[in-house]
Amino acid sequence: MPIYEYECSKCGRIDEMIQKFSDKPLTKYRHCSGKLHKLVSHSSFHLKGTGWYITDYANKSQSSATPSIKGKQQASQSSDIPSKEPKKSKKPAD
Repeated sequence: MPIYEYECSKCGRIDEMIQKFSDKPLTKYRHCSGKLHKLVSHSSFHLKGTGWYITDYANKSQSSATPSIKGKQQASQSSDIPSKEPKKSKKPAD
């Protein structure tokens, strides 16, 4: 069951109430009998695991579109450094 937040217009207190989806919104505060109005609060709902846009697809589109700065630096450094492999002779093999 969801938790709803209500604010009292008389005393200004904010209270949380557990209600069913089918329940009607509360209108009177139980402590001071003031008028209540429902607040819209931030949800703590998170999609975990794989198969969601944020975990699978969002990162792929960014990484394939432009190479990272670190990748560019490594590529430029590797071309400046001579290789340590022995040079092969250009003589044809007998």
